[in-house]
Amino acid sequence: MKNISKLALLLGLGALAPIAASAKTLEQSYIESCKKGPDLAVPIAVVAPITHSWDEGQEVKIGFVVNKAGYASDISIVSSSDYDLAEAVVTAVKQWRFTPAQVNGVPVETRVVLPVRVVKSDDSKALALD
Repeated sequence: MKNISKLALLLGLGALAPIAASAKTLEQSYIESCKKGPDLAVPIAVVAPITHSWDEGQEVKIGFVVNKAGYASDISIVSSSDYDLAEAVVTAVKQWRFTPAQVNGVPVETRVVLPVRVVKSDDSKALALD
């Protein structure tokens, strides 16, 4: 079974270039590439969803709230053609941790939409940003 995924946050994140031989995990590189700022919920721990080769090319969009404690809550499937794939994405995002957005130095809840497209990868896990 392969873990193949491509994640993109609609938080104004930049692109993650393909990673050559690097000591960093793809998850670490994803986190480092994220745009940071007090007005954004920034991922600090991510888990790639478990997908299958037949999921390649499919896209799932989920919506969720990053609460004041930095956890994803109120998760919903915005769009998906495959329920099992959508559930795998939801299961992965439930394990993510964030630095919550702040207003005047106070953590606030932030609504996020996360599109996930499954792409073929030679690695067992692949995280890439659009």
